[in-house]
Amino acid sequence: QVQLMESGGGLVQPGGSLRLSCAASGGSFSNDVVAWYRQTPRDQRELVATITTAGNAHYADFVEGRFTASRDHAKNTVYLQMNSLKPEDTAVYYCNVPGRLVQWGQGTQVTVSS
Repeated sequence: QVQLMESGGGLVQPGGSLRLSCAASGGSFSNDVVAWYRQTPRDQRELVATITTAGNAHYADFVEGRFTASRDHAKNTVYLQMNSLKPEDTAVYYCNVPGRLVQWGQGTQVTVSS
């Protein structure tokens, strides 16, 4: 029932920043861990970050220190602040709820290129 919609992606130069949003509708994920993933056509979907209901985040090694996950329960939205972006970060970024059966959203394209 819950629908996920990612937004905020775009084209940015290396070293730049983007802030992604993941909004849930038709239901709430305020009681759930929410995760960010990314995928390129040649790669498996990989976990980028998770954030607990209390707002505690954990990150994959390749984004540690550069990305920050946060959430706003009132807005039913989670965020991923991405700083110091690298070309290797280019991917489609998705959010999902690991603890529930939720359909993948459309994702948002992040392209890091000069």
